[in-house]
Amino acid sequence: MLDIVILAAGKGTRMKSSLPKVLHPLAGKPLLSHVLGTASTLGQQDEDASDLRVVIGHGAELIKERIGSDGISYSLQTEQLGTGHAVQQVADTLRDDAITLILYGDVPLIRKSSLEELIELVDDETMALLTIELEDPTGYGRIMKDAQGSVRAIVEQKDATTDELAVCEVNTGVMALKGKQLKAWLPLLSNTNAQKEYYLTDIIALARQHGIEVATSHPQDEMEVLGVNNRQQQAELERYYQEHVAQDLMNEGVTLLDPFRFDCRGELEVGEDVVIDVNCVMEGEGSLGNDFSICRKVVFINCTSGNNVVIKANSHIEDSILGDHCDIGPFARLRPGTQLGKAAKIGNFVETKKVQIGDGSKVNHLSYIGDTTIGKKANIGAGTITCNYDGVNKFKTQIGDGAFIGSNSSLVAPVNVGNNATVGAGSTVTKDVAEEELAIARGKQRNIANWARPSKK
Repeated sequence: MLDIVILAAGKGTRMKSSLPKVLHPLAGKPLLSHVLGTASTLGQQDEDASDLRVVIGHGAELIKERIGSDGISYSLQTEQLGTGHAVQQVADTLRDDAITLILYGDVPLIRKSSLEELIELVDDETMALLTIELEDPTGYGRIMKDAQGSVRAIVEQKDATTDELAVCEVNTGVMALKGKQLKAWLPLLSNTNAQKEYYLTDIIALARQHGIEVATSHPQDEMEVLGVNNRQQQAELERYYQEHVAQDLMNEGVTLLDPFRFDCRGELEVGEDVVIDVNCVMEGEGSLGNDFSICRKVVFINCTSGNNVVIKANSHIEDSILGDHCDIGPFARLRPGTQLGKAAKIGNFVETKKVQIGDGSKVNHLSYIGDTTIGKKANIGAGTITCNYDGVNKFKTQIGDGAFIGSNSSLVAPVNVGNNATVGAGSTVTKDVAEEELAIARGKQRNIANWARPSKK
């Protein structure tokens, strides 16, 4: 059995932000969400698995709102009196026979494998501590060991002597022990230290006093246990995360023209022969088909793409479905609800929203198409607008197979343009156009002879 406690009550003063520290983003989602994601994968075979316990304080209501409560129970630390005091807020919910694992909401990159190794060390006679050797241990609690190499205490930086400060093995804060032991020792913590706080690390000395061995394990990488305390650390972890995502994608066969100028802020499935140019941002859940190519500076959010798709530079694609052989951009914007059929073409400076565009249809230039269904092999001329909003309500436009809409036309919804119908350039269409009809709806032109242009006064 496993009980997981995540400490997330701190304000994060050095972030210089009103946003709670654990809600600051890494790869597009809050720091705390990364920790919760990893924690939720632990103990999945435990039929008696309990909710993840999150201790919150500063910005508590905002954290609940952003993170949600699915599989999570929250406890409030009203006063920031240290990590030991934070764990006391959930002590009465911990199961005696379960292993309690303590994690931190601002340490987002901890790996499941590191935590599993730590948990394996715990039994009734042993608690476990995650430690790491650092070249520069400044700011971390130092691990004090006896002559036999066993952990005897952790000394915080502000309470350490000169000799203790020279120790390079440091505490990550992550620990695991039996619930009954933790609940017995928490009331014994003291705040007689420089910060006047109840340190959870004092549990180590209490364990020794009660004859419990303190075993240690180590993460694979220092970055796993690096917390985010300022903007510099946030940026450092972001780059580390993105570099690893890029390496994973290249291992899957993706061509990244510059892996150091690529950002993935979500989950991305890829086919074969995918090519991604520089400064592209992939967000949410995305899927790229075979022979897929993205040019530079493309934003791709929650989209699914078929095979042989090309997205040209500076396009923004969101919540859209792209069929095989589509050609998009440059400077195209596909807004949520866009669905493109096979070999559809969306050209430069075209915006779409809530549209279904049929196989082989084209919207090539400078158009807005919203709340519209377009059939197969239709051609939408430059500057065409579907006028779908009357200031209160939205209305649909239907354009049939093979229809041709002339340049600079306005289709005032609700309106239907039939199969193989034609709309003359510059028309404002307010009535349905039947199949194979030609609609011309222009104001009468007047030509004024000998007209004098205005002159500058």
